[in-house]
Amino acid sequence: MELMPITPRDYFEILNRRKVGLTLTGLLIFLVAAGVALALPSIYQSTSTILIEEQEIPPDFVMTTVTSYAEQRLQSINQRIMSFTRLLEIIQRFNLYPELRDRWTTEEIVEKMREDTILEPISAEVIDRRTGRPTAATIAFTLSYEGKNPSTVQQVANVLTSLFLSENLQVREKQAEEASAFLESEMEKVKEELSDLESRIATYKDEHINELPEVLNLNIQSLDRIEQNIAITNQKLNSLKEREGYYSTQLASVPQHVDDEEEITSRQRLEQLKVELVHLTKRFSDEYPDVKKARAEIAEHEKRLTQMEKRRITKKETPDNPAYINLSAQLAGTRTEIDSLKNQIRELNVAANEFRRRISATPQVEEGYNALIAERNNTQAKYDDLMRKHMEARVAQGLEKQQKGERFTLIDPARLPEKPVKPNRLAIMLIGLILGIGAGIGIAAIREFSDDSIHSIDQLENATEFQVLAGIPNILTAKDIARRRRNRFAWGVGTVGVVIIGLLIFHFAVMDLNVFWAVLMRRLAL
Repeated sequence: MELMPITPRDYFEILNRRKVGLTLTGLLIFLVAAGVALALPSIYQSTSTILIEEQEIPPDFVMTTVTSYAEQRLQSINQRIMSFTRLLEIIQRFNLYPELRDRWTTEEIVEKMREDTILEPISAEVIDRRTGRPTAATIAFTLSYEGKNPSTVQQVANVLTSLFLSENLQVREKQAEEASAFLESEMEKVKEELSDLESRIATYKDEHINELPEVLNLNIQSLDRIEQNIAITNQKLNSLKEREGYYSTQLASVPQHVDDEEEITSRQRLEQLKVELVHLTKRFSDEYPDVKKARAEIAEHEKRLTQMEKRRITKKETPDNPAYINLSAQLAGTRTEIDSLKNQIRELNVAANEFRRRISATPQVEEGYNALIAERNNTQAKYDDLMRKHMEARVAQGLEKQQKGERFTLIDPARLPEKPVKPNRLAIMLIGLILGIGAGIGIAAIREFSDDSIHSIDQLENATEFQVLAGIPNILTAKDIARRRRNRFAWGVGTVGVVIIGLLIFHFAVMDLNVFWAVLMRRLAL
């Protein structure tokens, strides 16, 4: 038996034969999908829109101490508000998720609320002040909450919005206060360091007051003056020493006593004899009579002078020769002046050595002094910089307290939701309708291909390979006609019921029919 090709008429006859199974299967699946769509609880969403406004005062006048980007601060605030404690407080306050409390743990319920809370930033392309290039920046954000009760959803959304607004103010004020407090503490530390450096500089100047660079010229001038004084004093000392030699020579030739003329004469004669003896020894031998005579006289005069000296020592007489006394006094005065000048030179040398030490120590002292001054200047510059920043931080703190800085502004508060956002009942029913049609066609195809009965003359001829001579038409009885009428009536009633149920579902679950009709007329008019 050969397979016969299926024509469009065959498809129509198959649909006519399997219309009951196809329709019931599709209707059953559609009704199940509609039941599921209607059985799912309606979820409402209430959304607040919050604008991120820049500070009113230009940053060139007052620079804020809050340097984080809006996205970072937004995520930070979100983490604070989405904490377990705060969400649990809101859950208990509004009695959220009562149907889950017997089946879920507290942590799971809090996590459910986190999932139902939606934060979505709104970005726009702006010019970044730091780089001067266009970049995407968050200029606003929406905060939504989903739930089953529209009124509760609106209240929770408003509470979350209030928390975001207040938390932003608190975070900015806290950051401004912390920045000001930090700068103040650092300024106090640097102030203590500066005071310590001032004390160290004062102590260093006291310890090296004569070696400081400021007195270097004075030390050099003083050393020059001392060296000049030493030179002048040395000249005076040399002059006095010459005078001392002169007085000593004169004093040696003047007798101490007036009655020592004989001694003087003997000394003079002794000197003459010594000179004559020298001349005689050069010319004659020691045995020459004049040589012997001169030596005898020299011995006699020396003996006499020795005896005179012994007598003077024994008598211990004070000199009474006025010339001798005058020369002795002048010699003593000269020697006193010499000793005084030597003491002066010694003191001047000590002073000169001290000034030389000061001058040689000045470079090292200057290096240590300059190091302290440089450290003091750097610390002072750091203190001045911290003072300036602290004043700016105080101004920025006032800016945040008066809410003149960057702030969150509620431009669209949460409204009472009138229409659920999910489930999408129309989509569920359309999916059910498509699945029902597909399932009905699949079942009809399976039943058709598994059915071996013959429904046409062509099938009979193809199955028996004999030509059909005659055909007997379908004979309808009164019962058949009545059953056919009842079936048509049932199909009509069912179709009307399905249409009515579909309109009701569309009216209550998708869109009000009056609104739909107005929209349809407006579009048709276009």
